[in-house]
Amino acid sequence: MGGSVREALGSGDPGRANEGGPAAPGASAPTQTMWTADEIARLCYEHYEIRLPKQGKPEPNREWTLLAAVVKIQPISEQSCDCSDKLMQVTKEVVSMGTGTKCIGQSKMRKTGDILNDSHAEVIARRSFQRYLLHQLHLAAALKQDSIFVPGTQKGLWKLRPDLLFVFFSSHTPCGDASIIPMLEFEDQPCCPVSRDWANNSTVEASGNIEATEDKRKCEDPDSPMTKKMRLEPRIPAKEVANGAAHHQSFGSQESGPIPPDVSNTNLPSKSQAAVGRMAPGGAKVVDVYRTGAKCVPGEAGDSGKPGAAYHQVGLFRVKPGRGDRTCSMSCSDKLARWNVLGCQGALLMHFLEEPIYLSAVVIGKCPYSQEAMQRALTGRCQNILALPKGFGIQEVKLQQSTLLFEQSRCAVQAKRADGPGRLVPCGAAISWSAVPEQPLDVTANGFPQGTTKKGIRSLQARSRISKVELFRSFQKLLSSISEDKWPDSLRVRKLETYQEFKEAASAYQEAWNALQKQAFASWIRNPPDYHQFK
Repeated sequence: MGGSVREALGSGDPGRANEGGPAAPGASAPTQTMWTADEIARLCYEHYEIRLPKQGKPEPNREWTLLAAVVKIQPISEQSCDCSDKLMQVTKEVVSMGTGTKCIGQSKMRKTGDILNDSHAEVIARRSFQRYLLHQLHLAAALKQDSIFVPGTQKGLWKLRPDLLFVFFSSHTPCGDASIIPMLEFEDQPCCPVSRDWANNSTVEASGNIEATEDKRKCEDPDSPMTKKMRLEPRIPAKEVANGAAHHQSFGSQESGPIPPDVSNTNLPSKSQAAVGRMAPGGAKVVDVYRTGAKCVPGEAGDSGKPGAAYHQVGLFRVKPGRGDRTCSMSCSDKLARWNVLGCQGALLMHFLEEPIYLSAVVIGKCPYSQEAMQRALTGRCQNILALPKGFGIQEVKLQQSTLLFEQSRCAVQAKRADGPGRLVPCGAAISWSAVPEQPLDVTANGFPQGTTKKGIRSLQARSRISKVELFRSFQKLLSSISEDKWPDSLRVRKLETYQEFKEAASAYQEAWNALQKQAFASWIRNPPDYHQFK
């Protein structure tokens, strides 16, 4: 299970010239297209089928799950220099993958760092990616030629090879603000782009009484038989559609009307805080919104809860829902927006990096989708951040959607089982996979390795390999493999012991995070420092 699905491709098809990701540094304009959204999705689906074990996957015809991954894009080195009339050939390799739909409640959080608070697929994939980056730093420190890192300009620091890119894939739109998208009366699936100027009336309500359910497992995808039936019935808008684990769909627009009175506590631009309007650009009526199960941060602006298109406020920060026990986990939309400024590597790895590790693109699988909502959620809320430290910046991440459906998604499983007996439920397990040579797989449930008993929770075996404490242990192993005289300056200032101390000592990262929080992410929920005092 240690290898990854890898694919080499190069295409001279001019019809793909504007579909792919950003060009590698130094590439000429005609070679910008290196991949398509469908190629990324297909590679991830194949990796899921081939490399991930049966353990942790959904039970057939009864369960579904979500999938996310990080794909490395690398130009093939043996190409001739004259690439002006053809597309650059690249290899695509899955380097991390995650599945999952669950989140633990606040009461189950632990101060020992040995539990996964958030097991949504996007978060599992990102933590698995951090594990991959740690392994690559081990290779770099050992002066291995096949590392993705090369020496930086400062002592003890490394930087990503300039020809590499990373693309993030998710089988569904991230929960939270990116999932607030339009439901148009004539569409089975609202995948058309959203205009910037069609949400000026924030008080519009669709006709009909739409009941908002809080149970994320009672939702239907837009092309399910039940939703289609509702759309065929006259004068009744389609009801809430979601795909569970707060990966519900909703609608909103980047431009909006006046700020409601209760929005004054947030630092978001006023035009990001409103409900949606009555009409889409082509004159189609917005009958409702696809709703997200993620809740507005306590004490900040809230959703109106009105029926129809006015149900949600857009542009707000949200926490993932819990079953009777509130969570402290921010929505995946919010986390992706944060990674787009601070990088995916986290604070610890910034000790060894000259620059953050950014995603060049985000690809979403086939599902209800709005380009406008994705842009608003992932980049729009951070556009005016000032005074970031050197190396940090607001990334112009490419956002694309694939036409390929994930076969284990709620929509696909629902279609297969038709009116089968029993209830369709989200899979309770999460799978982590990293492109590392030792024990690349990790299957968890409720934040611990699957099968962990209450008695065994305190044992070393009861730790996920991507838990905070295990990633910290891997970081410490990396540190001990390097002679102290070659350590970066940030680790030589004073003696550091706890996880919190090491994080705080990454001064550039903390400076960037503080600037982001003060200027745009004021309502972000940060775990108290006593949850990070483990060694």
